[in-house]
Amino acid sequence: MSTAEYAVGTIAACAFAALLFKVVSSPEVQGMLSSLIDRALKTNG
Repeated sequence: MSTAEYAVGTIAACAFAALLFKVVSSPEVQGMLSSLIDRALKTNG
């Protein structure tokens, strides 16, 4: 792979990471994740 291909891959990975961070940090997704974690940590007792 050439240097230009590495640069394009790095830029694409950074863009995907930024998009993923924006989605995960939204209030709706944070609420869904926290409720999922709460349900997972609850015991049957």
